Amino acid sequence: MAGKQRGTYDMAFLASVLGRMLLALIFIMAGINKVMNVSATQGYIGEVTTLPSSLALPVGIFELVFGVFLAIGFLTRISSLALFAFTLATIFFFHNELGDQLQLQMALKNLAIAGGLLMVFAYGQARGSVDVWRERDRARRAEIRAARAEGREKGAEEARAAHGDAG
Repeated sequence: MAGKQRGTYDMAFLASVLGRMLLALIFIMAGINKVMNVSATQGYIGEVTTLPSSLALPVGIFELVFGVFLAIGFLTRISSLALFAFTLATIFFFHNELGDQLQLQMALKNLAIAGGLLMVFAYGQARGSVDVWRERDRARRAEIRAARAEGREKGAEEARAAHGDAG
């Protein structure tokens, strides 16, 4: 039974890490595209929305940075929530013509991505993420500090006992 549970856990772990990386890939690639083609992105923003076209580069950097954070599992919950809000905003600003089949499909795709990001928020701090490594290191350092403090206290007690025996 334990082997079966271990295999199920390994599959769930693998699926969570791979799923997080695949979600992140969308944002990394879109961010790179925006950063590499700022003028084209500015033109698209100006044509489709009332947002300032000067947002092209900051949006590209945002997608790239938080996409990488999501892929490596750094600030997983914050990254997934930020990308979740961003993805919903793209539906509102860019894919709001739901009578157009293509825009409806883009909106539904983004809604599915937003759902995946919520799953990452809920379960995303998997064993293979930087967040978990940082937390494990923090816990180990706390254990070491506690052991040192305990050792100093025990040493002080022994010294008091030895001093009391001598005097």
